[in-house]
Amino acid sequence: MEIHKSGEVEYLTFPALERLNIVTHMVTSRFGGVSTGDCASFNFSYARDTSREAVDENFRRAAGVFGTTSDAFVCSDQTHTTNIRRVEKEDAGKGVTKEKDYRDVDGLITNVPGLILGTFYADCVPLLFVDPVHHAIGCSHSGWRGTVGEMGKKTVEAMREAYGSRPEDIFAAIGPSICQDCYEVEKDVAEPFEKLFSQERYQDVSMKNILTEKVNGKYQLDLWRANEAILLGAGILKEHLSMTDICTCCNPSYLFSHRASKGKRGNLAAFLMLKQ
Repeated sequence: MEIHKSGEVEYLTFPALERLNIVTHMVTSRFGGVSTGDCASFNFSYARDTSREAVDENFRRAAGVFGTTSDAFVCSDQTHTTNIRRVEKEDAGKGVTKEKDYRDVDGLITNVPGLILGTFYADCVPLLFVDPVHHAIGCSHSGWRGTVGEMGKKTVEAMREAYGSRPEDIFAAIGPSICQDCYEVEKDVAEPFEKLFSQERYQDVSMKNILTEKVNGKYQLDLWRANEAILLGAGILKEHLSMTDICTCCNPSYLFSHRASKGKRGNLAAFLMLKQ
């Protein structure tokens, strides 16, 4: 990934998505906003911030990077589902300048230029999708529940159904999130992953790259490799897939991390927009 600065805002992008020249995108860092305390400074959670005005200003600054205003955002309503919403022009502003009229949405897709899809993170995995053939995009939140529910595959399927997108045409990216070394889980989390990747369609997937059992009966889970396997299994070409090597938990001063902060944190954002 590449680091960029626009005024006070510091953010990350995937070069492979930038080279398509049909989208603008960013994964935010903690730098460039006006929030204070545990949410300092570029926080995108209204629920966690003591100041709504600060979050409004953070969205305004992010919109400025896209050359637009806050009423271009359409935000998810994340509850660790695999529900995906098709976003239309009338959804503009929902979650920022307008109330959301939907619930339980962890993925967003659109083919409407100028709308900024927004999903939010503090260790979970951002998934970004760009179809340069049909000019369609998707942005999905994939924590462990979303990953074992194959959120990446379901987003590809939603884009195919809505816009005729072919998996082999889609460019996808796996964004900054918690790495395997930092992500210790119990057996109740490990077992669903063992069950998923024991299925015949994942027969070529090495579980030792996704789940490592420890002597204390706990496991280290690699959400990056799990999502990679799911996206490749969904038909994304390996040469069209970008994967981060940046861990939120290893870099809590730069990126919000729920685990590193013991829950005292704001939210990062992944923003994706089709150019006008």
